[in-house]
Amino acid sequence: MEVQETRVQTDRVLTIPNILSMARLVGVPLFLWLILRPEFGGPKSDGWALLVLALSGVSDYLDGKLARRWNQISSLGRLLDPAADRLYILSTLVGLTWREILPLWLTVVLLARELVLLVMVGILRRHGYPPPQVNFLGKAATFNLMYAFPLLLLSDGSGWIASLAAIFGWAFAGWGTTLYWWAGVLYVVQVRRLVRADAVAD
Repeated sequence: MEVQETRVQTDRVLTIPNILSMARLVGVPLFLWLILRPEFGGPKSDGWALLVLALSGVSDYLDGKLARRWNQISSLGRLLDPAADRLYILSTLVGLTWREILPLWLTVVLLARELVLLVMVGILRRHGYPPPQVNFLGKAATFNLMYAFPLLLLSDGSGWIASLAAIFGWAFAGWGTTLYWWAGVLYVVQVRRLVRADAVAD
């Protein structure tokens, strides 16, 4: 998760939290390959894909925890961490949609939110502001989606475990999507206020 405490940042690159974030980024193509193997004639590797996703979740928790504890909050870490989160969400959306586990409309809804946020970041940069920090709703949305995707992947099977995973997976997906857009709306409001304040100052 992205660190938001107002502590002194370091410009160091090779810190333990940054290495964990880099490892998460390396895991993104591996995760996508494992999900899509059956689509290209390979064996089903959902168990390995779930393991990669679980390790990503553990490292996501640890990098923020260690950065705070060891005072290793860095500018690079503040970029790597949310980038890894978004890439995992994007790769999971691509993989699960390709395998028809996720409906296309849900993927479009989630990607549309990312597009809105990308436009907001462009507007902020044009006015000399950094990208908006992840707020509590954004974190909650990401956590819900990170729970939803493995469960939905697990639901692509038979038996009571798959049925139970589908129920909880879709519940988390619904909550996560709602919170994801709610956080997006708050970003838009925040950007609008900053732009208006600049206009008044000029």
